[in-house]
Amino acid sequence: MKAFVFPGQGAQFVGMGKDLYDNNPLAKELFEKANDILGYRITDIMFSGTDDELKQTKVTQPAVFLHSVISALCMGDAFQPAMVAGHSLGEFSALVAVGALSFEDGLKLVYARAMAMQKACDVAPSTMAAIVGLPDEKVEEICAEVNKEGNVVVPANYNCPGQLVISGNIEAINEACEKLKAAGAKRALPLKVGGAFHSPLMQPAKDELQAAIEATEFAAPKCPIYQNVDGMAHTDPADIKTNLIAQLTSSVRWTKSVQNMIADGADDFTECGPGKVLQGTIGRIDKNVAAHGIA
Repeated sequence: MKAFVFPGQGAQFVGMGKDLYDNNPLAKELFEKANDILGYRITDIMFSGTDDELKQTKVTQPAVFLHSVISALCMGDAFQPAMVAGHSLGEFSALVAVGALSFEDGLKLVYARAMAMQKACDVAPSTMAAIVGLPDEKVEEICAEVNKEGNVVVPANYNCPGQLVISGNIEAINEACEKLKAAGAKRALPLKVGGAFHSPLMQPAKDELQAAIEATEFAAPKCPIYQNVDGMAHTDPADIKTNLIAQLTSSVRWTKSVQNMIADGADDFTECGPGKVLQGTIGRIDKNVAAHGIA
């Protein structure tokens, strides 16, 4: 069974989407529609901007969303998923690709999400760190030790076995990294991100995004979507909305999502969007399934 997956923030690169724009009339139409909706030419930054311009959260999130969604929609009849999932931001891309959200509404929500997250990041210095080479349970245990007396540090992204990202305020992240290295982590590396995504520090962004999501019409997707907050398959629009709102302050259960998709019959994964990050995680979760980009 075919599964399609959609990447999140961090997969972006300058030049992304230009081939689609130049060679596919539908892609060009959708990119221009996005420029109109956003009120600026995001395509100029995507195709020929600088890395620093593209790394701004308010640009990165809509850029990755656009590349991912337009890549899927331009596949035509070849896009026939039995199931889908998206990593963090990628959940919005997946929902548009399978018809649960319109292209316009999806882009507006992604832009609202990006702006709300940027505001939350500006309130307090916070960051994330990649932890490699420890069992999830050990990372959870050390986060729980540090996560007290004003410190916030929580597991944020369960990407694959032995690779977990933690999120929190800078002091707590630094303390947790030292303890994790002492416990045997191969790497405990702070990431170059502007905030503590998928942690309680994103509560102000969650409150802001909740109003936007509740005011947006969702339809039933044409196939199940395995959502980040629980790694389970969902088709009910009300459940999808609830999970999407919870996502900003909850862990991304990517390992569980992929494992459940495989248990439900997925044996061929196609990554729609920039980069190959998700293909790598799927290969480390289960070597017996195929994982590739769009042919």
